[in-house]
Amino acid sequence: MLSATLALPALRDDLAVLPGPAGHDGAPSWTLHDPVSNRFFRLSWPAFEVLTRWHLGDPAAVAASVRRDTVLDIDVDAVGGVVEFLARSQLLKAAEPEHVARLLAIHDAGKTSWAIWLLHHYLFFRLPLVRPDAMLDAALPWVAWLGSRAFRFATFAALAVGLVLVARQWEVFAATFVDHVSLGGLAAFGVALGVAKVCHELGHAFAAKTFGCRVPTMGVAFLVLWPMLYTDVNEAWKLSDRRRRLLIGAAGILAELALAAWATLAWALLPDGTARSLAFTLAATTWISSLAVNLSPFMRFDGYFLAMDALDQPNLHPRAFALARWHLREVLFGLGEPSPEALPPRLRLGMIAFAWAVWLYRLTLFLGIALLVYHFFIKVVGVILFAVEIGWFVVKPIAAEMEEWASRLGTIRATRRSRRTLFLFGGLLLVVAVPWSGRVSAPALLKANEYAVLYAPAPGIVATALPAEGQRVVAGEVLVHLHNPDALLRLEQTERRIRVLRYEWDAVGFEDSFRARAKAIAEELEGAVVEKSALAADLRRLTLTASFAGIVSDVSPGVQTGQWINSREPILVLHRGGQVEAYVDEADLPRLAVGAGAWFLPEGGGGRMAARVVAIDRIAVKALSEPSLAVPFGGDIPARFADRQLVPDAAVYRVRMALVGEATVAVPLRGRAHMDGERRSLLGHAARAMAAVVIREWGT
Repeated sequence: MLSATLALPALRDDLAVLPGPAGHDGAPSWTLHDPVSNRFFRLSWPAFEVLTRWHLGDPAAVAASVRRDTVLDIDVDAVGGVVEFLARSQLLKAAEPEHVARLLAIHDAGKTSWAIWLLHHYLFFRLPLVRPDAMLDAALPWVAWLGSRAFRFATFAALAVGLVLVARQWEVFAATFVDHVSLGGLAAFGVALGVAKVCHELGHAFAAKTFGCRVPTMGVAFLVLWPMLYTDVNEAWKLSDRRRRLLIGAAGILAELALAAWATLAWALLPDGTARSLAFTLAATTWISSLAVNLSPFMRFDGYFLAMDALDQPNLHPRAFALARWHLREVLFGLGEPSPEALPPRLRLGMIAFAWAVWLYRLTLFLGIALLVYHFFIKVVGVILFAVEIGWFVVKPIAAEMEEWASRLGTIRATRRSRRTLFLFGGLLLVVAVPWSGRVSAPALLKANEYAVLYAPAPGIVATALPAEGQRVVAGEVLVHLHNPDALLRLEQTERRIRVLRYEWDAVGFEDSFRARAKAIAEELEGAVVEKSALAADLRRLTLTASFAGIVSDVSPGVQTGQWINSREPILVLHRGGQVEAYVDEADLPRLAVGAGAWFLPEGGGGRMAARVVAIDRIAVKALSEPSLAVPFGGDIPARFADRQLVPDAAVYRVRMALVGEATVAVPLRGRAHMDGERRSLLGHAARAMAAVVIREWGT
């Protein structure tokens, strides 16, 4: 709180106040320029009125003059707020010892250890390369036609024609994109991306020069060692015309889109060859980089600055973050603190929602960058850099907010909503920390223990009636007898030939003709005996018996007594019992044990069936023997085809269960198995998974 008796400190002489745009509520604004740091500050109407009367030197006199000359009603505290803002932004003269001490304190607070300096500059730093202002002034007349109406119309026409031609050749365009997914294609994309980004930055620079702004530097910024070109067009904030500022902010994207439009048309018109390949690479790169990256308002790229100008909300990110943090404290603790700024309710809610969207987007992005950093470095360095990424971008903001909560601990304890929040937090902690359930769920298939489909071993005539559907049979019981007249005829002919050969063999001793061919008779007799045995065995095989005790099902309706059937037609199915095969994730396998209770829930409804775990494989499944459980066939196990086999994408282990009680399964049923396992909390499960990943990756 500023005392009314204190004199106002002196302002720096190099500051400039410029007209600003009207606010969304119609209120006027002004822009304060600090040429030393090249920073711009948006001044509200009350702040401007205070600065115009700064020469009065007395806070009370300034406040009284504003109340007398305008419709604004401000007091000494409002003047003190302006003084605090100027001091914090280092816009005051250091004329007194205490002012010098304050500047030194600010300077000392900005000092960091070499480790923090290295960390910050590893995460982000800028490298100015050129001072292009004079060069841009000289080149502007030569490129001014790129902003003309005729060029814009020509670009729109090129875009329309190019898109129509690409649509007619879409399969070729898509195939070209796939062909570029190679080492050489990625290198070409990198070169094209560099060309596109140079055009992007030149678009910003020339647009700024067109509207009379200075461009002090152009260079390269590094975000987690990833290079990005940048252009300093901060002087665009001098412009009071919002449309001009929007054009400067959008010039980079417009330049890339124009490049993409002409490159797309070139690809559609050029014949196959190097030129067409280059046009494709340039078109694909610029479309992706412009639309997917630059238009995002969640990072401080062009989309963010365009959103600020379009919505007339300067410093959108920090203001939205402050509102979201305030709103979070009010929801959790009900502190009753005033909002960081007075906004219409709908706008305030929109900014709060935007802040949460930015936080979620950045969390996802930074986790992805951390994983890339981890995989591109050696393991130990990768783990350290991963920890740095997560610590700086995730843990540090959370810790800062926790410090804010700690500073308000007394107030938090006194509110009723804080007790409710504590109760809810305790309940949530119980949910995630207490091992409530030990259930392990996995995709499974219910099928028979033993299952056999009976086919005719050879063509034949059905000689007996088939068993009835659902009939129980015992092992060795005759199921069907087939008759083959051709086989019987061949058997009779073979038996007659054997009798003739045995007569000839018996007459060898007294018949010269038989004696001369005795060896041939013996060999022919031996062959006939073997043939008879084979024919007899074939006839015995025509009597089909049950290989195990079970139930008959799926009796073929087309098989009737006296009908010929071939060996490819199934006659009936014999099955016995039921078992469940489940495929369990690697993380859940240690929780299971043989003998554990389980049940099976068939897909599509139906009662659950009790079961018991009887076997657990300790080797991961290399290929799924049951295709119906794989995702390509409607199942839940992600798998892909490799060497004509379905290979699971993750490690899964087969667990077999026997149904409890008498149960028979005629047709395999897909569903889920739920098994009783070791109880484990959600928090413990996550901790074990993270520890396993760290141990595995650290050791490789």
